[in-house]
Amino acid sequence: MIVQLGVFLFSVMIISLSGVLMPGPVTTVTVAKGAKHPLAGSLVALGHGVVEFPLIALIYFGVGVLFQKPPVKIGIGVLGGAFLLWMGIDMLRNFRKVEVKTEEKDMNPFVAGMILSAGNPYFLVWWATVGANLVFQSLAFGIMGLFLLAIFHWFWDLAWLQFLSRMSFQGGKFFGKKLQMGVFVVCGLAMIYFGLFFIVSALMTLSS
Repeated sequence: MIVQLGVFLFSVMIISLSGVLMPGPVTTVTVAKGAKHPLAGSLVALGHGVVEFPLIALIYFGVGVLFQKPPVKIGIGVLGGAFLLWMGIDMLRNFRKVEVKTEEKDMNPFVAGMILSAGNPYFLVWWATVGANLVFQSLAFGIMGLFLLAIFHWFWDLAWLQFLSRMSFQGGKFFGKKLQMGVFVVCGLAMIYFGLFFIVSALMTLSS
């Protein structure tokens, strides 16, 4: 059981990083606010967590029973896998063009984390598909599995956003173009792998 839990948490780390490293509104406001405050990333992550933790609980307690039904398992696996495949292919196609804009956002970092998370279609679709599949997998480890999923996933949000704000506060370029491109290629390949894994695992339930 410990080995299986370790494998699960490793997959959570890889998938979480693949989502966290994707530039978006939360990344943008973190870099912008980090130029003025070194802890802006932590505040943004806390605001993000205020939206994310209840959403995880809602998926677990509100839809958990449905996850036991084979058609739902297959649907979540296929949709989540397809979404990861789409993101991975898109990242590989556009990794040379990626850049993070740093225009200022006139809002408190904590509030920004909440608003930009709740209003981000990518974030909501991610949890409705990929995230729901992770929640389903966590059921194998009981309520502790859910708790570890939530904390482990959010930890990478916190670590990455705080890193960005610290680098922005120091006034340097937080990572060079070549490193950024390399990170996107690695994450794109990881998403394609897990996307295929989700789809194959879901379809295998048809023959079980």
